[in-house]
Amino acid sequence: MIKAEEISALIKSQIKGFEKEVDIQEVGSVISVGDGIARIYGLENAMAGELLEFPGGLTGMVLNLEEDNVGAAIFGADYTIKEGDTVKRTGKIVEVPVGEGLAGRVVNALGQPIDEKGPLKSKTTRRVDIKAPGIVARKSVKEP
Repeated sequence: MIKAEEISALIKSQIKGFEKEVDIQEVGSVISVGDGIARIYGLENAMAGELLEFPGGLTGMVLNLEEDNVGAAIFGADYTIKEGDTVKRTGKIVEVPVGEGLAGRVVNALGQPIDEKGPLKSKTTRRVDIKAPGIVARKSVKEP
């Protein structure tokens, strides 16, 4: 027979060991898709240039911030995305690897290698959408 004290002790030990875990995600819903662009409703806090996660492992980048929706470029097969699909914010601005480690490599739009030569050796990244240096700051072209 189980005693009330044993049950009470068991419950108390479980309460002491309880850890609250909250996973908050901001999600939106695709309202239209076409020509590699998705319009998404419900991502009120999205940032320009932010990486988004679409169903099926596809990603996209926020380009337009409008009052009631955002426009995002889809990196991949947009025909797999349908109206009503759920889209998640990542909170990360799109960055790609830069530097000498990319010389001679073939990468996709997110800087991921697609040439089957293994991982990139570049450890430095930069945002995709940055302002280019002014004309005066650039080096002149000496050879075509």
